[in-house]
Amino acid sequence: MLIQVLDDSDDPTSQTLIKDEVHKWQLEGANIVYRHRVIREGYKAGNLKSAMHCSYVKDYEFVSIFDADFQPTPDFLQRTIPYFKDNEDVGLVQTRWSFINKDENLLTRLQNINLAFHFEVEQQVNGIFLNFFGFNGTAGVWRIKALEESGGWLERTTVEDMDIAVRAHLHGWKFVFLNDVECQCELPESYEAYRKQQHRWHSGPMQLFRLCFSDIIHSKVTF
Repeated sequence: MLIQVLDDSDDPTSQTLIKDEVHKWQLEGANIVYRHRVIREGYKAGNLKSAMHCSYVKDYEFVSIFDADFQPTPDFLQRTIPYFKDNEDVGLVQTRWSFINKDENLLTRLQNINLAFHFEVEQQVNGIFLNFFGFNGTAGVWRIKALEESGGWLERTTVEDMDIAVRAHLHGWKFVFLNDVECQCELPESYEAYRKQQHRWHSGPMQLFRLCFSDIIHSKVTF
């Protein structure tokens, strides 16, 4: 197992803190590397694309992705990787998010209700009946072969997670959603942070629809 810490920050203080933490784990024997891009193009998609182009990636079969605020449990891989065994057409295993600050204020409580429906109903039902749902961008495990065959990470929209999920599905890969495996993270606590998040989440899919509409129409995936 290899851990990549992908730091796209431009704050020297943050970079120093992250480097020190990585170095501490290296001294304890962890196979962990720190990566900071000098040319910060493509936002998260560009960062992931750069990381996956490292020569040592060829030695690995799966990649698990976590945003900075996510806190996977120690048994995360033990509860997700087995779903790939003897299922060569499974490209993604996605877990459910849970929120450590869901009771912080009214805004976080409302978000928790909304996202609980998204995971428990939308993603779970789509996963069971369609073998497809949008990758949530974090707290999931990809088969690297599925990423490569689907064109890898692209910087063409602000929803690189949904983009790769659509392309992987059109290439015939199946997805598994695990509602009983949770990964804790944080909700936006201020209206300004929430507004920015929602703008990206809603404008990105429209960008993607325009880009992928032709591919969807001409794909061999049946209704």
